[in-house]
Amino acid sequence: MSSTQTIYASFAGKIDAALSALEAAGDLPAGLPRANVTVEPPRDPSHGDLATNAAMVLAKPAGTNPRELASKIVAQLETDSSITSAEIAGPGFINLRLDPAAWLAELAAIAAAGEDYGRSVMGAGRTVNVEYVSANPTGPMHMGHCRGAVVGDALASLLEWAGHKVTREYYINDAGGQVDVLARSAHMRYREALGEDIGEVPEGLYPGDYLVPVGQALAEEFGDRYVGALESEWLVLFRGRAVAAMMEMVKCDLGLLGIHHDLFSSEAALQAAKKPEAAEAWMRQHGLVYDGVLEAPKGKTPEDWEPVELPLFRSTKFGDDQDRPIKKSDGSWTYFGADLAYHLEKAAHADELIDIWGADHAGTVKRIKAAVAALSEGQGKAIPFDVKLVQMVQLMKGGQPFKMSKRAGNFVTLADVVEMVGKDVVRFTMLTRKPEAQMDFDFDKVVEASKDNPVFYVQYAHARISSTLRKGAAEGFAPSAENLHLLGEEEMGLVKLAAQLPREVEAAAKAREPHRIAFFLYELAGAFHAYWNLGNDQPQKRFIVAQDADLSGARLFLALQLGQVIRNGLRILGVEAVEEM
Repeated sequence: MSSTQTIYASFAGKIDAALSALEAAGDLPAGLPRANVTVEPPRDPSHGDLATNAAMVLAKPAGTNPRELASKIVAQLETDSSITSAEIAGPGFINLRLDPAAWLAELAAIAAAGEDYGRSVMGAGRTVNVEYVSANPTGPMHMGHCRGAVVGDALASLLEWAGHKVTREYYINDAGGQVDVLARSAHMRYREALGEDIGEVPEGLYPGDYLVPVGQALAEEFGDRYVGALESEWLVLFRGRAVAAMMEMVKCDLGLLGIHHDLFSSEAALQAAKKPEAAEAWMRQHGLVYDGVLEAPKGKTPEDWEPVELPLFRSTKFGDDQDRPIKKSDGSWTYFGADLAYHLEKAAHADELIDIWGADHAGTVKRIKAAVAALSEGQGKAIPFDVKLVQMVQLMKGGQPFKMSKRAGNFVTLADVVEMVGKDVVRFTMLTRKPEAQMDFDFDKVVEASKDNPVFYVQYAHARISSTLRKGAAEGFAPSAENLHLLGEEEMGLVKLAAQLPREVEAAAKAREPHRIAFFLYELAGAFHAYWNLGNDQPQKRFIVAQDADLSGARLFLALQLGQVIRNGLRILGVEAVEEM
């Protein structure tokens, strides 16, 4: 990993040094926390190059006026030759204008860091477990799973870029009633493979053709041994075989999107290993589970309701509206109870947990967060836990929605969509909106060659850069850092925008929002295309000016670094930077 310090980190250091100087001079109390002091671009570029809120953050704890403190900070900063002006704005913000040489040095820093430009050590090697997809293993991946898969995978990559150690985990929900239905469906296809006419698939079984190969494999392995056998003789066996086959299919489907998990955890294996029992014992020992009776349902009480004593988790202690049962009245584990054991297991091997869930699980967030908070308290270490909710995707084509139903067997598979539009289009498109916002995936628009199609717009920018560099080489011009001082105001604007990648990575990682990188790339691509278009009317603004080798070398160097930044951003998102379109 490159150790090149970026411009925002550099000037954050200068602000920090100025504050330390004020402390040493007695103008600022010692030891004030500076974690919330920021250095970022001003909202209005006309106000300068960088802005800091240092005076606004520290004035109150220092017992002074923000503008008065700002004036002392400005006095310190004005001694730095790389700062051409430091001005106080509004109630106490400080706007800085930098010598152009500072930005040109950042352009050289991009070249020096290369593929590592934008990486950070912010995460300090902390282990983060990111669990995503975790679809029931009852069929191929469909587009209902796709958005969470991409968001989770891009988030894992983003956290790695920000200096975390990441474990990508898939939780296999293979202990519920749905996998018994899968086993019965596989048994039906098994009989079919042996020549039986199964006719219409019975209501309640999975009718999809994807189970035909599973039935054939079972027929080859077992012959007719289980054709007329009691269900109790084959259910567990067929369930295991069918789940394994479905998981191979799931892994293959995810592979089409470039998604590969580090760890696959089985709910059935968790229960077979008595992990929920161990978790219950541990929680009882720490006073987190007790035997009690749930309150009657609010409103009209159902006629068949009766009070039953159940083991309850004290989730009200951690913000939930009621304590939650971890077992059902028949002694089997509730989904919540099994989930508790699973998160207890995960928490033992990570410093932080992140789950990516579908928006239909929103009601479960509060209780599972309460559970992890309790586990953290019981283990004596704080385990940050975040749940990211992802809205469903509406598939559109020709103005009509595609219908999806796993049971009906007529759903649109992830593989179908990747085959139609390609991995990169699917991945980038899924990150063009905040995950909690509704999304339409319009097959016509995602392949459109226009500014309104973000993935095309960003990839086209990279392709244009690659084409320009090839053209330069063909005409005898090479990128050169020797004459960067020849770059003008428009080119410097591109440098300033590209230089934001490192801070965008850190901000996006802190917020757990990988879509911010997609937004940044779209903005950078837009600025690049706008500059490119200047050359259509003004030949002297083109990257290659035939009569000026020095200027052409400087602009080609700029183009080369812009391409590097776009590639790095796309790599975080798992999208290829194409060379031509």
